[in-house]
Amino acid sequence: MAIFKLPDLGEGLTEAEIVAWHVAVGDTVTVDQTVVEVETAKASVEVPVPYAGRVVTLHGAAGDTLTVGSPLITVEEAPAFVEPGVVTPTPSSGGSGNVLIGYGTGTAQARRTRRACGARRPATAPSPRPADERVRVVSPLVRQLAKQSGVDIRVLTGSGTDGLISRADVERAIASASPASPASPDQRRIPLRGVRKTVADKLTRSRREIPEATVWVDVDATALLEARAALNSDATAPKISLLALLSKFALEGLRRFPELNAHLDGDEIVIPTAVNLGFAAQTDRGLVVPVVPGAHGLSVEQLSGALAERTERARSGALTPGELTGGTFTINNYGVFGVDGSAAIINHPEVAILGVGRIIDRPWIVDGQVIPRKITELTLAFDHRVCDGGTAGGFLRFVADCVESPLRLLRGL
Repeated sequence: MAIFKLPDLGEGLTEAEIVAWHVAVGDTVTVDQTVVEVETAKASVEVPVPYAGRVVTLHGAAGDTLTVGSPLITVEEAPAFVEPGVVTPTPSSGGSGNVLIGYGTGTAQARRTRRACGARRPATAPSPRPADERVRVVSPLVRQLAKQSGVDIRVLTGSGTDGLISRADVERAIASASPASPASPDQRRIPLRGVRKTVADKLTRSRREIPEATVWVDVDATALLEARAALNSDATAPKISLLALLSKFALEGLRRFPELNAHLDGDEIVIPTAVNLGFAAQTDRGLVVPVVPGAHGLSVEQLSGALAERTERARSGALTPGELTGGTFTINNYGVFGVDGSAAIINHPEVAILGVGRIIDRPWIVDGQVIPRKITELTLAFDHRVCDGGTAGGFLRFVADCVESPLRLLRGL
């Protein structure tokens, strides 16, 4: 018997919640076959097993939370067990190619070569789901919520793109199905765990530790929208997003005011040379902050592609824990929610966050005349321990000038 324990999934995570098993007791598994999907505080992770054999025990059901190092699955007639953190030689004919922390690597390269040539290894496939469920529900957490609540997703109309069913759609179905009777509970309790718990802990720590101040400015974004339209006029070229342009302005501002791209280490202010740009993204799993590493070295077009790619993967729950950490500065486009401004909370341990409100028509004075213009509000929350209002105001004014005169400033970016 080989007992495979929940491995260290990285980034200091100590526990994970079982979302769905892909095997059952009695199934035969192969080395590196995905057996379970778990939800950590930062991402959904598919966990493969480093053994081959027959499944004897599944140590937990969907919804259970396991700590790192606790039994996950027991396999009979498996190769010798490799304890987490210990790498031992493996025969050329087998062994785990797993890349999760604590697994042996075995003949990973050989297997990768065989897979690249089209070879397939036998695997016990999970029970098939209805075709419409695979297409209309992307997030495993949404599927789990629907199953636990007795909601038939096949009859729901999704509010997302191409009818994609979201958590909000399932929650509305749950609310509408609840009878208004004296026997029904008058409240619903949602456990604070996973991504939501991580966000809560991080924001609480930020408010507790950071003496935060906020500056803001109204900006004429008419020229910015015109510049974006001009950049996207070539139908054959990749489209450049508004967020990418604003992010590029912020990155250039950080080059001039690097104190805002820092973190505190005891009594020292640490200013890295690279900018790992985080951006707030709302998903079915809650608010997450994907990170684009080395964003300062990307062109506007490259930055736009990276932001779009990470946004899509964030919404599908496909980002790894490493892609949600390590940011040095964050930008938050809360204008997509139809609001003008927000005193955003700094994403600890960073020291600043730039917020962008909605762009709306407002009367504006240009050359002594009142005319309608496209106006937005920029806000900057910053750690007053790291810099003062002069630095924060200088950075924000630079970004605002870029928004108002983008073509002149883009020439040098």
